[in-house]
This record gives sequence, C-alpha cells and structure tokens, in this order.
Amino acid sequence: MELHFELKHFRLKETFSIAYGSYNKREVLLVELSHQNRKGYGECVAIDYYQINLQNFVLKLKEIQSKIEVQKIVYPKDFFKFLFKLNLHPFLLSALDCAYWDLFGKLENKSFIELNSLPFENLVESSITISIGEIDKQIQKIENSTWNKFKVKCKGLDKTHVEKLLQLNQNIALDSNASFTDEDCLWLQENHKIQKFSYLEQPRPIDHYQILKKEGSANWMADEDCQNIHSLEELIPYYKSINIKLMKCGGLTPALAMIKKAEELNYKIMIGCMTESTVGISAACVLAGLADYADLDGANLISNDYATGSFVEKGKIILSEKSGLGIELT
Repeated sequence: MELHFELKHFRLKETFSIAYGSYNKREVLLVELSHQNRKGYGECVAIDYYQINLQNFVLKLKEIQSKIEVQKIVYPKDFFKFLFKLNLHPFLLSALDCAYWDLFGKLENKSFIELNSLPFENLVESSITISIGEIDKQIQKIENSTWNKFKVKCKGLDKTHVEKLLQLNQNIALDSNASFTDEDCLWLQENHKIQKFSYLEQPRPIDHYQILKKEGSANWMADEDCQNIHSLEELIPYYKSINIKLMKCGGLTPALAMIKKAEELNYKIMIGCMTESTVGISAACVLAGLADYADLDGANLISNDYATGSFVEKGKIILSEKSGLGIELT
C-alpha cells in the first residue's frame, strides 16, 4: 500500500460568517491510499476554532508513512485498530480511515453501504447553511432558495430575529456556535414556540451546557460538546440531539460505533460536516440512512471542488453507485 498526501485550498463561493469568524477560503489536506491500481481518498480541513495546523499533520504523515505502507490489506475495522495506536489527531485519523474504506471497497468492488449493510433509501434531506448577516438578508436567502431545510447561523440571541424566523413557516434550525448566554437558553427552552425550530445547535461554549434541559421546548443539539463516543453518557440530561462529524470523531469507523451507542441512548442523530470537498461529503453521505437530520452542504459552499462522488442537490442526498466511497478526483 502507498500513501500520498497534498495540501490544497478551497475558495468559498461567498464569505462564510459564523460566531467564530468570517472565512473566504480553507486549507485542506488530501490523503490518498493506493494498492493494485486502486486509490482511496480522505481529507481533513484546517478549522481554526479546533486549532488545526495541517503542517503538523504533514510532518506526522511523513513520520508514520513507512508504518502505513507496510500494512497488509485487512478489513477496515482492523486497519483502524492499527491507526488508533498511532495516537493521531481525530481530524487526521478521519482522513486516513475514510481513505482506507474507500480503497478497500474499490479493491473488493463493493460500496461502503454494501460492506456495512446500511440503509440507503428515503434519505433525510440536508439543510443548507445561512451565514450570519442582517436578518432581512438571511430571510431573503431562505425565501429565494431551492432547498427545503435551513440552518441559520447567529451570533448571540436577538428575540425579534427569532420571531421573524418563526413566522416564515419554513424548516429552520438555529446554530449559535456557542454564542448564547445562559439567559438566552432559559428563554428559548421555556418558549413553546421554539418547538418550530427543528433543532438549536451548540448554544453555549464547550462544557457550559448545565443550563440546558432536554425536556424543554428547544431541541438542543450538541456539536462541539459532542466530540466522540465518550461524550454521550454525560450529555444525556441536557441534549436531545447530537451532531456527528467524521473529522471530530476520527472517521467512519468510530462514527458507526458512535451512532450505535447514540441510538441506544435515544439521541436524535445528525450527520454533519465542516467546509469540505466532495471527498469529505461522500464519506459522510453514506451514513445518511442512519440519521434523523443531515447537514451536508459543505461541498456546495466551495467554488473549486476537486472530486466527484456522492453529492447533495437542493437538499437531496444522491449517493454514488460506485465501489468504496465512490470518490474520484477531477
């Protein structure tokens, strides 16, 4: 098996503004694993609020390259056990795990869905993100969109903005990226009208969720608070829903385990994404049949996608019928 990797840049179609900041581009690390003329792909993105330094990841890949390349082709969950022992950052672990699933499926001529006997029909629709902006412009974007589900970004709580959004009669979620106060959260979860929002994502900074009550009107969804399977038990009294992102939890292998555990604990599950190309989105799309919500618009937000595979069109998740994760570079 051979390992190759390359740093690339995404250009965003428009400025992407969230509570953590505004972005026009993203740096990405593309990982390729190859064997017998088959190539598998994974990627991870430099997200500043996760303190991601891709140069450090490149150095790490150079350090472990020979260990990876001498590995025999085994079932992906066994390969993951090897990767896990390398003590990698979850973002880098995810890129390698996804690349290996893609490669293994292509070698076996089976899709990830076939290999794992996953559901693939009647998939939930994905939302599209509405960046922070003036509320009237956000509403205009929603009304002009061909999508049916929307995740509206906000920085802090403006009750008049909430009222305007509730009046739209659209499928809307709110994502404050940890910018709500305790008082904001109390008002939201005690207001029965808030049930109209499909979910309210990551209202407070990490580990400041004690004010939340899952029995209230707000369908609180954990994002940054829910990094991996070990978060699930502790969050039960506070969150009804969780956002599983492959880069956060370390790839498809841990995501499958996390979904199983979350179902046992009666969480609602969203498959989410960062700003990713079709490489990352194709990996996440294969889990959509296990999800109650999807937020997989990452590749729709960039102007220089470099791959084909599964994709999202006007919210509809369209799975590749090719082997592995169906990823091909363009």
